[in-house]
Amino acid sequence: MMVFLIAYDITSNRRRTRLHTYLKEFGLNTQKSVFECDIEPDLLRQVLASAAMVIDRSTDSVRCYRLCSHCLKRVVVSGVGLKIAELDYMVI
Repeated sequence: MMVFLIAYDITSNRRRTRLHTYLKEFGLNTQKSVFECDIEPDLLRQVLASAAMVIDRSTDSVRCYRLCSHCLKRVVVSGVGLKIAELDYMVI
């Protein structure tokens, strides 16, 4: 498993809600439009393909970043929030 950060900027409330609901199946919603997902790369490809079908490429964007284990240890959270490394369970 690898941790990926998926962030999106979607102009339509309907499309944004649809993608948000879909991504909740795969990761932790750490910010309003940001998910941290601990998933296999093959599943990530499927998730991103599904996301691409939801968005309007002329106005919306979805970004995905891989977070290496070294980077995860250096995540700093100010204020309220969980770090994916703090979870002791896996979302199935």
